[in-house]
Formats: sequence, C-alpha cells, structure tokens
Amino acid sequence: MCTAKCSRFIAGSLYPLAFISTACNVLLFFPGWSVQYVKDDRLTPEVKYMGGLIGGGVMVLVLALFMHLTLRQGCCANRCGMLLSIAFAALGAAGALYSFVVAMLGLVNGPYCRYSLLFWGRPFKGSSEYLTQMDRWSTCTEPKNVVELNVGLFGTLVVVSSLELVLCLCQMINGLVGCICGANK
Repeated sequence: MCTAKCSRFIAGSLYPLAFISTACNVLLFFPGWSVQYVKDDRLTPEVKYMGGLIGGGVMVLVLALFMHLTLRQGCCANRCGMLLSIAFAALGAAGALYSFVVAMLGLVNGPYCRYSLLFWGRPFKGSSEYLTQMDRWSTCTEPKNVVELNVGLFGTLVVVSSLELVLCLCQMINGLVGCICGANK
C-alpha cells in the first residue's frame, strides 16, 4: 500500500482546483467587469453565498495544506496522521459539496439582471431551460453578457467542485486504509 503517495497526489491536485474555484467566485462579483453592481447590491444571490470562495476554495485548501505539510514532516506515516486526514478530508468534502450546491442553484435560477427598462430581477428563475436556449439570453440587458458570465463561471464551479468532492472522498478512503493498515511511503 502506498497511501502517502496517494495523499501527495490528491493534495497536489486540490491546489489548482481550489484556486480555480476561488477565482470563479471572485469574477462573479464583477459582472460586466464593473464594481457598480456590487455597490448597488445587484448581484445574483448565489454569488453572495461565496460557495466557490469559502467551500471550494478555503475549506478544500485547508485539506490540501494539511496533507502537504504533514507529508513533508512524515506525520502521515503514522495512523494518527491518517486519522486526522480523514477528518480534514470530510471538511474538504463538505466545502466542495457546498460549492456544488450553490453553483447548481446559480445555474438553475439564472442571473440577476435588468430585463426591461425599469425592472431588475431574475427573469429565468424557476426555468432552467434558458441554459439551452441561447436566443433567450438577450432578455438580460444589463450587465452586459451577464448570462454568459454566470453560465460559464457557475458551470466551471460545478465541474471543479465535483472533482474536489471526488478527490476528498478518495482521501477519506485512503486515510481509512492508512489508519487500518498503516501508511506506507
């Protein structure tokens, strides 16, 4: 068994995923590349939940850092270290799941935008079929290209958080094997 090498691979894979998740969430705060919508509180509510920043970013990064630092010190070579990795992997899995749920809600409910001369709201809420009907995307007139931005970034968050969740679950199994059988390098 080579549980330490598996942990090293998982930790290395989680770093870029956490960065992508964080970057996507930060970019969602600036539709139309403007801070005006943040100031006017005209953001899609799921952006404010910060699933990509807190869940897929910080919570997953904590797991990756724990695994990376303990592997350097050889702490994962003992059963206690592997037991701790299960707990941190569960925290990472919870963060990835939170990011996944928030991103899915963002996709299903659609963006917050101006959809007529005077009205701001969510014209696609309750109807996720807008995702396949690109001709309906012009319903949102402001911020410019907000539907494309939301679909692209929330879609990326769904994929990234799914990968993070799978890796965290793999680390939980790896940690359990390392706990029972002992960790080998």
